[in-house]
Amino acid sequence: MTAGRASQPLLEVRELTHHFGGLAAVDGVSFTVERSEVLGLVGPNGSGKSTLLALVSGRLAPRVGEVRLGGTIITGLTPEAVCRAGIAGTFQLARIPDALDARDNVAVAAMYGRRRLGIAAARAEADRLLDRVGFTAPRAAHGSALTYFDHKRIELARALACDPGLLLLDEWLAGLNPTELEAGITLVRSLNADGLTIVMVEHVMHAIRSLCAHVVVLSAGRVIAAGTPDAALADPGVVRVYLGEAA
Repeated sequence: MTAGRASQPLLEVRELTHHFGGLAAVDGVSFTVERSEVLGLVGPNGSGKSTLLALVSGRLAPRVGEVRLGGTIITGLTPEAVCRAGIAGTFQLARIPDALDARDNVAVAAMYGRRRLGIAAARAEADRLLDRVGFTAPRAAHGSALTYFDHKRIELARALACDPGLLLLDEWLAGLNPTELEAGITLVRSLNADGLTIVMVEHVMHAIRSLCAHVVVLSAGRVIAAGTPDAALADPGVVRVYLGEAA
């Protein structure tokens, strides 16, 4: 994550700034993500974390700054073009259309993602990815019949069906019970072990400490600390702003 490493970072975020009206939701944020790294974005509610992911994924356009993927500028590309460049992710709230069963929710992403698979191949890939994320419910089940964790697994499988090199997780572990949380951490760790680079927004500090080599801490749209989880979360400014305690 720090500057000066020999290899080119997979993701470079440079001075990103985005306003909602007069509010600077993201204000001059810069950081890099190395290949095969898990980077955590943390900070209090409203600090700009989800907006930052939206800027990286192309769902929002920055007022200032740029995003580079593998050295190529992707700022200004549509979300579809960013996806085909190699970035996919999950949303803060799982969005699983009830009109499609579990298999077809994932197959659609395989059909329209980077590989543009045909229907039969996309459904076969969906089955493989549902197995990969530990989904054990019937493939023909619809969202209303599934658990919250099932929805999370489908959403993750759908992101993986886009064949990303960079996976963005926006509070994917939020709302899970302790057993599910440990299963989720193990799954994210295994995806990273397979070589996938991950940027995760998360409030669960146990997950951040377990998974992330580096973190970037945001407050009011600005970076207030960066480094290893232990070092960054112990920073006096983070303790004061993020944890609400006196330094």
